[in-house]
Amino acid sequence: MDLNGRVAIVTGSGRGLGLAYARALAAAGAAVVVNDVDAQAVDAAVEQITSAGGRATGVVAAVGDTAAAEELVATAVRAFGRLDVLVTNAGILRDRVLWKMTDEDFDAVVKVHLRGTFTCARAAAVRMREQGDGGRIILIGSPAGQRGNFGQTNYAAAKAGIAAMARTWAMELARAGITVNAVVPVAATEMTKTIPAFAPVIAESERTGAPLPEWLRKDEGLGTVEDVTGLITFLASDAAKDVTGQAIGIGGDRLALWAHPKEKTVAFADGGWSAEAIAEQWHTGVGAEPETYGIPAPNVPEARK
Repeated sequence: MDLNGRVAIVTGSGRGLGLAYARALAAAGAAVVVNDVDAQAVDAAVEQITSAGGRATGVVAAVGDTAAAEELVATAVRAFGRLDVLVTNAGILRDRVLWKMTDEDFDAVVKVHLRGTFTCARAAAVRMREQGDGGRIILIGSPAGQRGNFGQTNYAAAKAGIAAMARTWAMELARAGITVNAVVPVAATEMTKTIPAFAPVIAESERTGAPLPEWLRKDEGLGTVEDVTGLITFLASDAAKDVTGQAIGIGGDRLALWAHPKEKTVAFADGGWSAEAIAEQWHTGVGAEPETYGIPAPNVPEARK
């Protein structure tokens, strides 16, 4: 995966998954614009990349507003001359059940995840189209956006919207040679460390340096942040020039293509459907095999329970 001569922006890349993405892209040869709200995290990330022989610069900004998005693109062009790859990773959490979630909780998460993805992608698309060389826009989704998750109304809604935007922009930007995909990562981060079924296993791995167990890496598709980076590098490369409009999951030892929403079963009634007619046939017809919802509970081996 040779990204020499490419320039990438990774939002929310001061730590965690975003930092892993930025380091992987730089290791493959790309110059990287690091972004975070924490100036110290930005400086440390830039130092990590440059001390390893890579090229990087930083922008301290909270994504969401147009001004921040345009500053990220302007910095890439000013520092490295162009823009080829955008990874929209920045995000925050404000988890609460529906009846306890405030307007502020909802708006803060939607602004960073959904609006931040939109403003950054728009600014990147404008620049990429002007350059005329195509480009790669990689949006970071979540299993919560694919299936829903308890206590995450705001986050799940934003991530579902991101997957929908990836499909829409893949159509709109195809003629410009710009691919757009959503990545659905699962990794041992500060957030997943709080899941009771995972916390002791991750803690033990960090304490001993031993790899995460096979059941976690395969059955749950959960590994280290570095396990996710191969997909980001692939999607940024020429090898993925014909991959667009997809939602792709990765974590641990698992790589998966998520299905897009589609009609599962269909029935017809001459003249249309009354409420009574729907009720009469629902459980034996269209609704006989309802879809599941929510992220499945971890399948912890008996020895670990």
